[in-house]
Amino acid sequence: MTAEKIAFQGEPGAYSHMACRQTHPELEPLPKPTFEAAIAAVRSGEAKLAMLPVENSTYGRVADIHRLLPDSGLFIIDETFVPVRIQLLGVPGAKLEDVKEAQSHTVLLGQCGKFLAEHGIKPITGADTAGSAAQVARDGDPTRAALASELAAEVTGLEIIAPNIQDFSHNATRFLVMSRQKVEAEPGAPKVVTSFVFQVRNVPAALYKAMGGFATNGVNMTKLESYMVDGQFTATRFYADIEGHPEERSVRLALEELAFFTSYVKILGVYPAHPYRDEIG
Repeated sequence: MTAEKIAFQGEPGAYSHMACRQTHPELEPLPKPTFEAAIAAVRSGEAKLAMLPVENSTYGRVADIHRLLPDSGLFIIDETFVPVRIQLLGVPGAKLEDVKEAQSHTVLLGQCGKFLAEHGIKPITGADTAGSAAQVARDGDPTRAALASELAAEVTGLEIIAPNIQDFSHNATRFLVMSRQKVEAEPGAPKVVTSFVFQVRNVPAALYKAMGGFATNGVNMTKLESYMVDGQFTATRFYADIEGHPEERSVRLALEELAFFTSYVKILGVYPAHPYRDEIG
């Protein structure tokens, strides 16, 4: 029997933990050390779902996720967006002027570089955000701080020295909810996202021709990412998100044309578009 848990990569207090709370508060968050371990937890039945980050509006795509998704054995059943509000966390009683170094994941360090430079704080790379907060709490040094979430402060007992220090107010991370069971949005749903991966044939202008069907059929492609397969420069796969359901005529025709110019196409999920897309549209 599958446990009523949702797996995520990181430690308690991570932004992925926040995404789990926000989207599936009825499930027990299950921290895992790697993305592979979070996926494996769902495949084995240890967890019902996995929460995986795919991209950040400031930093870009999350490394390795696109490579893991096609062979994960899981399906995308939903998406969510978590606004990244970065807090400068210190030991109780510490003040901003005390802080000389701030530790966090390199992604988060890159999202508040202006604040750190302005206050002369040296960035220190840590394994992850919540783990950095836990280490600062253990060390008890008022000159060392962590960059993490408000939830991480709650979990570790640190205090927020400076709130919301991210460089961009619209900063957000997109997460995918993964399941062993294929659960697709209804064809008549108002706003649907279809995610898939494909590999083009080795013919001239194959990518251009493969993409042509989406343009001629009026299908909006909201994301197209390339990544190498097995470290080979000649084997490039693409990850794509489009608006619409595969059973809609326009999408069906576009995918048929795509198949003609590709050697591999795999639909990863057909799921409801999150309302946050309208806020940033």
